[in-house]
Amino acid sequence: MTIFSVGTGALNAAQTGILTTGHNIANASTPGYNRQEIVQATNLPNLTGSGYVGSGTNVQTVKRIYDQFLSRQILSAETGMSEMDSYLAQIDQINNLLADPDAGLSPALAGFFKGVQEVAANPASIPGRQSMLSAAQSLVARFQSLDQRMGEIRDGLNAQIRSQVESVNTYAGQLAEINQRIILAEAGSLTQKPNDLYDQREQMVRDLNKVVRVTTVSQSDGSYNIFIGNGQPLVIGAQSYSLVAVADNEDPERFTVAVNGVGGTTLRLPESQISGGTLGGILAFRSGSLDNAQNALGRVAITLAQNFNDQHALGMDLTGKLGEDFFSVPEPVLKVSALNSGTGAPAITIDSASIDKLTGSDYQIFSTNGTTFQLRRLSDGQTTTIGAVPTVIDGLSIDTTGWSPAAGDSILIQPTRLGARGLAVAVSDPRAIAAALPIRTSASLSNTGTAAISAGTVSDTSGAAFALLGTTGELSPPLLIKFDSPATNPLTYSIYDKAAYELDPLTTPLEANIAYTAGADVFPTPALLDYGYQVNITGTPAAGDVFTIAGNKNGVSDNRNAMLLGALQTKSTMLGGSTYGPTASYQSAYSQIVSAVGSKTAEVKTIGAAQKGLVDHAVSSMQELSGVNLDEEAANLLRFQQAYQAAAKILEIAGRVFDEVIALGR
Repeated sequence: MTIFSVGTGALNAAQTGILTTGHNIANASTPGYNRQEIVQATNLPNLTGSGYVGSGTNVQTVKRIYDQFLSRQILSAETGMSEMDSYLAQIDQINNLLADPDAGLSPALAGFFKGVQEVAANPASIPGRQSMLSAAQSLVARFQSLDQRMGEIRDGLNAQIRSQVESVNTYAGQLAEINQRIILAEAGSLTQKPNDLYDQREQMVRDLNKVVRVTTVSQSDGSYNIFIGNGQPLVIGAQSYSLVAVADNEDPERFTVAVNGVGGTTLRLPESQISGGTLGGILAFRSGSLDNAQNALGRVAITLAQNFNDQHALGMDLTGKLGEDFFSVPEPVLKVSALNSGTGAPAITIDSASIDKLTGSDYQIFSTNGTTFQLRRLSDGQTTTIGAVPTVIDGLSIDTTGWSPAAGDSILIQPTRLGARGLAVAVSDPRAIAAALPIRTSASLSNTGTAAISAGTVSDTSGAAFALLGTTGELSPPLLIKFDSPATNPLTYSIYDKAAYELDPLTTPLEANIAYTAGADVFPTPALLDYGYQVNITGTPAAGDVFTIAGNKNGVSDNRNAMLLGALQTKSTMLGGSTYGPTASYQSAYSQIVSAVGSKTAEVKTIGAAQKGLVDHAVSSMQELSGVNLDEEAANLLRFQQAYQAAAKILEIAGRVFDEVIALGR
């Protein structure tokens, strides 16, 4: 080793240092760039009689300043922040929509029941009745408007899913290509690393990770294997696998994500496995907030409509007919899986008697063996075995007799998803509003006792007692209650067909010698339970006192049913459970929707802010380690410049010495 070799090695090392420093400075603003530095080592010394004499230096490698632990921290925090940003952008839309004091449901609900109260105040007024119909139309329009906006958001999510899937595929292709370049570069040198290619790949992984959470596994050839979900491969070495947005097997209107695997097979990924990034945020918002909000809104619409119809059917309109359905109530939606091979479908309807038990969840009914059935509530995964006979679960009446499934067949049930969209006003004639009750009670003017009869209540108008009400205006039959004469102890009474009694007071009673208890229902009695209405008598009747129950002929000014319809506004009719009754009114149930969406919005904001803090901290830590400090690089330039100049001086002196040696030899 000569002085020329020592000088040349020093010169090359300084030059490499200057080039590396310049490369750092040039890429100070390049996303994903990690600072590089040269790694110098001394050459093997020469053994002489004076000992080991140094033989200069060499640059072993250009080192990439990189920390894998910090990089993984950044990936984890960034995918979480991107997910929360995406979730927040979506949930803000329905939060602002539902909570709007003007465009929300609350003012429309109040306006509708105000119209009902106006009819109760003046039941014979046609303008008042028309006003109630207009308010009902406005309420329906508000339900439909809210649902339509949610439907537009849902359609937008499908478009965004397709867009994000295309982004994933683009990144996957680029990562497979850069993997190939790294494999070739590392094959060309067993000791040197293609640092810039590593940085480019790391930045691509970060960009992909902002779309969907990925897992990377380093390989011995320098490539990355990249996975999503529960270990589904996206990039294996130089091979990439594309994602595709496909319609769900059970809900074709709902796009989900699948992987195109080996041989062109398509494997649908469960939404629970796709987390993180913009795509994860979209899917989490749809299943965690949009579905719940739309179902809950539909539940309010269906419950209100069914409750109103049930009470309306117990009343009588201006023409003397029994009330018909005031609203058209949407039926549950059944979506048969595209994979099914059986025939038929179960009959699923809303059970009016237990409608307060209706939940905001979707359900899946399936058969594992083709003969037995199970119902899974998708909100919590609770599964119930269903027998062959019709049964009622969570307010749903389920009849499987018309379904012949094959083993593994399933059907998605959405009881309330289209509740707000499908709601409609079924009454167009204001005279058809059933503001009156169809029965009327009276006491004979000749009564001598102090007893009084109630106005009565109606619980069921489907029986024979009301069969002729719309034609004759009379009950079938009208009834007469007469206290026995002479009086007995205790007092007893008999019930007669009123028309027959008026023709012949000695006619045989429908029921006789019934013991009287003041304040207790005197009708129905055990023998006449199917009449569908109830009255009671209070006070002390005298022997021979007579009371009648008849049809409410010409009851145009009767507001009793309108009052009951108006009372539904504040009555608890919703959110019951298997062991308790209803706990919420329509307004409070809607307020719970608004509160739930608002709370989730605040939660997402908080988590997003926390994730941003983690990102900032991790990026700052990485920059401290790997970032380019221009002041430091400027100092390095001066250091390497001086080293270069000193190395050049070594060569200059070596040249002079060589010249002197040549001159001495002449």
